Amino acid sequence: MAQKPSIPKGTRDFSPVEMARRNYIFDTIRSVFTTYGYSQIETPAMENLSTLLGKYGDEGDKLLFRILNSGDAFSGIDYESFRIEGDSFNSKALSLQVAEKGLRYDLTVPFARYVVQHRGELSFPFKRYQIQPVWRADRPQKGRYREFYQCDVDAIGSSSLLLELELAEMVDRVFAALGIRVLLKINNRKLLTGFGDICGFPDKVTDITVAIDKLDKIGLPAVEEEMAERGLTQEAIAVIREILSLQGGFAEKVQSMRTLFSGGSSSGLRSEAGLKGLEELEELFGLIEASGLSCPVELDLSLARGLNYYTGAIFEVKALDFAIGSICGGGRYDNLTGIFGLPDTSGVGISFGADRIYDVLLGLDKFPETLSDAPTVLFANMDAASARYVIPVAGALRSRGISAEIYPDSSKLKKQFDYAERRGIPFLSINGETEAASRTVNFKNLSSGEQRSFSADDIDSILAFLRA
Repeated sequence: MAQKPSIPKGTRDFSPVEMARRNYIFDTIRSVFTTYGYSQIETPAMENLSTLLGKYGDEGDKLLFRILNSGDAFSGIDYESFRIEGDSFNSKALSLQVAEKGLRYDLTVPFARYVVQHRGELSFPFKRYQIQPVWRADRPQKGRYREFYQCDVDAIGSSSLLLELELAEMVDRVFAALGIRVLLKINNRKLLTGFGDICGFPDKVTDITVAIDKLDKIGLPAVEEEMAERGLTQEAIAVIREILSLQGGFAEKVQSMRTLFSGGSSSGLRSEAGLKGLEELEELFGLIEASGLSCPVELDLSLARGLNYYTGAIFEVKALDFAIGSICGGGRYDNLTGIFGLPDTSGVGISFGADRIYDVLLGLDKFPETLSDAPTVLFANMDAASARYVIPVAGALRSRGISAEIYPDSSKLKKQFDYAERRGIPFLSINGETEAASRTVNFKNLSSGEQRSFSADDIDSILAFLRA
């Protein structure tokens, strides 16, 4: 019995039409990146697990796809040394013995590894972009896949907030070019550190962050319940609730936060980190105001983003006209290269989720109608002699940037017409003995029905007709 073809859950095949649309997204994003002076790099699909583990928090580590070592990965393993009790084993420690590599979870950690490994070859600040797939062992659902593309842009080697401004401007330009209305949300990780300080649990900043990062999905009561499960007291939770319930615009929220971080919360505790975060936010929002961004920008105090390496500004982009998760996100990281041996090197970056952007464009019917994978013209194959006659004409058109295809078989003309129609090919060229004898070539616009005949040597006139 033949095997039924299938692919792993959370992955997809892409048709020619889908690839044309995806390349439209990639090309649009790439064109914006390059106008800001960012250069492209690529890194391997797999990294050493030692590079990946511990960079995304415990929940992120669980989503890493591990790759078994070559050969019989389980030979020579002393299983008893991994036994905990009874039939239970320390699976985490055991997995490190049989899998030393993993598929990359994002593009930022591999980028940090790349910077440290190649630092002697780079000029700082180093500005790069990267468009490649990443993998996460997540539960597949609408808008969330196990294999998906990220379009990352990062600058490393400067702590200037002008780089954060560049990211905000690129978000504005990319989505304006794609025709998607978006909201840019901004917070600062130092404020989250301040949350822990003033609620009396500075050692539980990660627990607080993980919990409030789910606010949009599960609501405030569920977030408070999770914080309680993570060891926060009701008094501490009340302080967090006070913060997350702040209303008003940017200036009002900053003033209220300054009061809270200066000891004005119910706990009476102060946070220098929180106050520093407010200073950075005020400077960044001032730069954004001066730049004249067209998309709306708001301070979102619940914005946490689960990645552990952020230390300053954090960003998230939401589509305004289509219900889906964030379609872009990123932030400032000060210590990421330090773990690879290059301390005191600050970086900032943002990632565009190409797959979710695709879903938004499709759902809003925003893809240009002109996108096509089809050639511009199909030369019909009447017989061997006619095929040979049009070969140099097709070659001349290709050399001038026109995609051309010669039908490979001498089939009935209706079959070739049907092929052109199914592919969406706009022009058909039918030529036989008469055309070969007179050195002419016929072209028909299959949409309008207009038909013209040209000298086979008059490529300029043919181009004008095909491009009209």
